[in-house]
Amino acid sequence: MAAPEVPIEVDPKTGVWTTDGQPMVYVPRHFLVDNHRAVEAALGVAAYAKLLYDAGYDSAYAWCETAARTHGLAGMDVFHHYMCRLSQRGWGRFDGSGIDPASGCGLVTLRHSCFVYHYGTKAGRKVCYMCAGWFPGALDWVGRNIGAPWSLMAREAACAAEGRDRCTFEISAV
Repeated sequence: MAAPEVPIEVDPKTGVWTTDGQPMVYVPRHFLVDNHRAVEAALGVAAYAKLLYDAGYDSAYAWCETAARTHGLAGMDVFHHYMCRLSQRGWGRFDGSGIDPASGCGLVTLRHSCFVYHYGTKAGRKVCYMCAGWFPGALDWVGRNIGAPWSLMAREAACAAEGRDRCTFEISAV
């Protein structure tokens, strides 16, 4: 087993974990997914997906701002660093190479999704919708950073929980 690919620092006084200057919480995957399922059951998938989209958008945008400053990155390098960090933190393996750097539109793929591992490949529905807001949040930050203020949206077009070989997110202009 390999060591974590992300730098983890722990404040000995407070116990706060940080990676790339951002506070982190390390939890078992089943804890995350079990909580996710409980909120789905309480709110319904559609309402929960909307909440997660908006929160994910805001969080990705803020993450890009901090990561750009911390690592001296700009433009699409910030987005690709975000895809890398998401992959390194156990969400699954993200590939953002299908994004057009001139428009921010295109495809992001996800393999080995932590949600698909728990819901299974025969869940019969899309289960990775939590990620959908992340991509326009990160890419809108990129657009503003390069002087091309995009307004993007994303949707989970296909999911491995429906028996596909990967999850696919389509990013398009609003």
